[in-house]
Amino acid sequence: MAIIGKIREKSGLLVGIVGLALLAFVLGDYQTMFGNSEGKYGIGLVYGDKVNIDNYSSLSSRVQDQERSQAEQEQKEFGDAEMASASNKAWEFMVDSILLQKEYEALGISVSDKEFNAYILATDGFPVLQDLAKFFTDSISGTVTEQSTITGRQKLQETITQLKTSKEAGAKQQWEGTKKYYTDRRKREKYFALLEQGVYVTKLEAKQEYQAQKEVKTISFVQRLYSEISDLDAGIKVNDKELRAFFEAHKSEAKYQNLISSREVKLFEVAIQPSKKDTAIFSKEIMKLKADFLASTNDSLFVMKESENKVYFGDKRGTAVPKGHEKANRFMTYPPDYDTIFKLASIGQLVGPYSMDDKMFVSKVIGFTPSKLKARHLLIATNGSKDPKIIAAKQKTADSLLKVINKDNFTALVAKYSDDPGSKDKGGLYENFLEGEMVAEFGGFCANNPVGKIAVVKTDFGFHIIEIMEKGNSKFPVLTTIEKNFKPSEESITSKDDEINNLLYKLDQKISRIEDPSKKIAMFDTIVRRANYFVRPISIEDNDPKIFGLSSEKTIDKILELAYGEDVAVGTLISYPIKEKDKFIIAIVSAIKEKGEPLYEQVKAQMEKELIEEKKAKRLMNQMANTKNLALLAKKGNTTVVDAQITFGNPALGNSGYEPEIVGALFSVIKDGQTTLPLKGKMGVYTIKVIKTTKAPSTNTYKVERDQLLNAAKSALQNEIIIALKKKAEVIDNRRLYNLRIRL
Repeated sequence: MAIIGKIREKSGLLVGIVGLALLAFVLGDYQTMFGNSEGKYGIGLVYGDKVNIDNYSSLSSRVQDQERSQAEQEQKEFGDAEMASASNKAWEFMVDSILLQKEYEALGISVSDKEFNAYILATDGFPVLQDLAKFFTDSISGTVTEQSTITGRQKLQETITQLKTSKEAGAKQQWEGTKKYYTDRRKREKYFALLEQGVYVTKLEAKQEYQAQKEVKTISFVQRLYSEISDLDAGIKVNDKELRAFFEAHKSEAKYQNLISSREVKLFEVAIQPSKKDTAIFSKEIMKLKADFLASTNDSLFVMKESENKVYFGDKRGTAVPKGHEKANRFMTYPPDYDTIFKLASIGQLVGPYSMDDKMFVSKVIGFTPSKLKARHLLIATNGSKDPKIIAAKQKTADSLLKVINKDNFTALVAKYSDDPGSKDKGGLYENFLEGEMVAEFGGFCANNPVGKIAVVKTDFGFHIIEIMEKGNSKFPVLTTIEKNFKPSEESITSKDDEINNLLYKLDQKISRIEDPSKKIAMFDTIVRRANYFVRPISIEDNDPKIFGLSSEKTIDKILELAYGEDVAVGTLISYPIKEKDKFIIAIVSAIKEKGEPLYEQVKAQMEKELIEEKKAKRLMNQMANTKNLALLAKKGNTTVVDAQITFGNPALGNSGYEPEIVGALFSVIKDGQTTLPLKGKMGVYTIKVIKTTKAPSTNTYKVERDQLLNAAKSALQNEIIIALKKKAEVIDNRRLYNLRIRL
């Protein structure tokens, strides 16, 4: 076997070792990650330099191929969304690599050949790397031992030497890529280890954390909620003059600033659903189908004739599990709330119709199988031989082993005699499988015999000595299923098409007559609400224009074209409905925000809410101002006195809500026995009496708190550093807009 094949088979050195990283580093060094793409932005900028589009395209294609292959192995779908996800992984890795390579150069972080060898061979104090553990693992015990480590180093060194000296095409490049990957991985470890040295928690910080968690105040309070007062109350309503004055006074506050440049699009969806007429017709068809299915004497032919999904097993491969079950990618599924119905059904019974994923199903129960199996086996392989003498000899070997094998020596005999490479290193063990996952003879033996039984079972692979170790207490049904698509008729689709086009025409007619952008958006909201549809906003960052919550990549492109089109303005309405699977989408550009101080229209709704809240707070505070007797306050406000215990570390007033400013005041200036003046909170106004303070137990050590704070800081370090580096580098992801030829 060629050396590359050996490496793939034995070590996984080139397959599965963070393949994304390996592929990226094969592309070249830090400088080659930049290029001269078309236009000002190209596919993106890092530190103002355009990212190399050829390197990115190559990496993206390889990652897509890798993830597509993985999805096929797991029998999962690999569509547009998965393609986009793979490309995003390639982009994120490439950007992170650029950022970190620049850091390595600035700090002089390097890895010598001696350090590299020690790192991958686990010498000089380096631990065994997880992705190279197969080299160092004992084949019998499955653990890393002193002897297996010595042997593993020899095997790994031999593999590396062979790869470095191989004349096979691509071997040298793959070794260089592998070495580059592990070198940069070590650099990354050293970089973050260096930064971790700057993470420190003082004794004072630990003490403050201890007291924040342990010191308790017992309080009683009366709360008057803002919701008691209507927003339409004459004394509460806000006019435009007040609101503009509030805007001028507060617009420079940090909470109102636009931290990034972005755009907002509002959209609503109109589902294309079967009409009542469609439902009535379909129900009649299903009733006839059930009667014919129940009377059928040939389920295979019936499935092929009637089902949209023409799959028939007739054996345990037809096992079905609840949707979301860990085996759902290997077997048919049914809704979880049908689990009891199926398990209590009798053989021959029809269940359904039931719906799932916009489809309708009728199932006939043809059997049951244990919900979980565990067994171990020793295989004497026949390797497909038809020679009676060879088969007889193999059976004789299996029969002789059966006479001596038992629970105590099973693992040892498997290691010595078994021909199954997939389970030999695990003592022949197969855990958590279903009958239908195995060949019929193997699965049937495990499903139909008691736990503890050991016997020889013949399959096409050879002779298996099987011991049944566990069987699930419950069962799953084996089904023959008819699948039908319940779709709206052409008449219903045409009707909905007319409705959405008429609605878009109405929106365009109304909005086009309005000059004020904010009033355009208000009109959009009003018309859509009156049509009984729900408007939802989508925020899009200019430097990272991604859209979530839409399933179609084509739809996302159309929304981006609307948001970033030429001469776009607030109030720009999409020119035609977007068709996405079983729904229509209509969208409008509702905001264009530049980084920094906001425009009046952008914060008007937020400020109006806060101004109304301030007016409500003043009214409630005036009503509560002259009374400190909590019982009397509660009676006047038609509410109750609430008792609670609070800590500084958990700034909540019992079940009344998160009120950090009020809790902070109680711990800083209010003494035991004192009652506060009315305090403005997030949910309402409070008058609070501090009954007593229970001090934190005395201690001279705060190790637990210090370790907790330190571990939390270190855990967040890498993510926070990458975020900070991206901010410093002013990373712009322009891939989508570049491909749409919107922003070049």
